[in-house]
Amino acid sequence: LKQIGLNIDDRGFVKEDAQMRTNIPHIFAIGDIAGQPMLAHKASHEGVLVAEVMAGHNRVYDAKTVPAVIFTHPEIASAGWTEEECKAQGYSDLKVSKFPFAANGRAVSLMETDGFVKMIADSKTHRLLGVHICGPEASNLISEAVLAIEMGARLEDLALSIHPHPTLGETMMEAAEATLGHAIHMINKPVSNKKSSAQARV
Repeated sequence: LKQIGLNIDDRGFVKEDAQMRTNIPHIFAIGDIAGQPMLAHKASHEGVLVAEVMAGHNRVYDAKTVPAVIFTHPEIASAGWTEEECKAQGYSDLKVSKFPFAANGRAVSLMETDGFVKMIADSKTHRLLGVHICGPEASNLISEAVLAIEMGARLEDLALSIHPHPTLGETMMEAAEATLGHAIHMINKPVSNKKSSAQARV
């Protein structure tokens, strides 16, 4: 690759622009060679993007998140940032909560109650920043989180969307409710209700 003049970074990945085009205009790079995350679905997305660019469409890679899944038992899936990554991005005031699969009727009927759905949001705007799932069908449930993060959804958008009952999908709705402090199938963390010193004296 170096012999044909392609720019490569210090970790061995090929450098490309937002259209996956390298410094040699007719050569594109997708998949593992284009860098992290090294996942099949990201490579497929990039491949379609490049085909459309080559066909003359004006398209760029602008994904806010790429979901990651570990196909263990129970499954593990993640989209968006972790708490540490949120703080590194300047979000110091976070709303974080976990909703357990043990409180979901469908998980109970399947006898798959291990795990949880964790949601992380900005306290000021309630915008969803990260979702991490460990439990049954995590690989399928994470897609709703991806859509929510891509659309800049707030916790209320998930919490107020009616989910069918009884389904595992309800864990997404109730995780959002839990992060807001009012899930109905678990004991919620006390919501801070600090009074001013003047109010306290009255």
